[in-house]
Amino acid sequence: MAVREAGSRRHRDDAQGTSCALQELRSRWRTASTRAGWRFPSDWGAPEVDEVCAAVLTGGDLLAALGDLARARAFAGADLDETLADLAALHAVLESRDESECLDLDTTPAALLRSVAVAWADAALSRLHAGDITDTLSGQANADYLRVRLGEIYAECRRKGVCPAERYVLLVATLDLTKVDGWSRLMAMVLVGDVLRSVFDGGESVAVLGPSVAVVLTERDPALAERAADARILIKDRLTVDPDLGPGATPEVRIQRLPAGEPAAVNLLRDISRA
Repeated sequence: MAVREAGSRRHRDDAQGTSCALQELRSRWRTASTRAGWRFPSDWGAPEVDEVCAAVLTGGDLLAALGDLARARAFAGADLDETLADLAALHAVLESRDESECLDLDTTPAALLRSVAVAWADAALSRLHAGDITDTLSGQANADYLRVRLGEIYAECRRKGVCPAERYVLLVATLDLTKVDGWSRLMAMVLVGDVLRSVFDGGESVAVLGPSVAVVLTERDPALAERAADARILIKDRLTVDPDLGPGATPEVRIQRLPAGEPAAVNLLRDISRA
């Protein structure tokens, strides 16, 4: 029995040591990536980031983990330059260089660059051609769905001779997930989507646009401000139930006016998704 207890303690110590090392690597990488030009810190911490860190620390398949991360970056809307700069930041950290120095992509090994670039391109092309309107992991309606709905609304308003901005708005729910790791980030957005659909249950369009942003396309309504406040309270309540989410995920709910033209509305969605 004593031997098993000692072994169990060693196992726990090893697990805790690995977890601490993963958190340290993750933090250094995030700092380096932000300094290298990652534009929206709140959407950097994808679950695949932890998979890459684990592969580095345990000697796992790093190329496969980086490929998964590159695909996640493409689906989240990060462009290739930003994704490769993020890779350069990781390489700088692993080489124990100062994360604050100017990163040079030419020093990143070709095998890593090739793996990330190919995976990112495959995901970007598949998203372009698939026309899937739901996220495959969370089952939530995505930005493609909302772009279709916007196109329908703008077409209807053109036919009726009215301005979409006078009839419709976007309710934007944003979470600060900078302190939330791994798959808990995905669960947070699933909860947000569920709350928004329960509050806006009269045919409004609800979609998750990015790793920390959900949107409702709804008509202007005298009760809109009250419903927005209800949504914020319910989101906070749902997140508080999960100890991994409650302390770090702070919801912000705001009303966003639609622009007069459809192209500007599509650009607005892109900007919101990376907020």
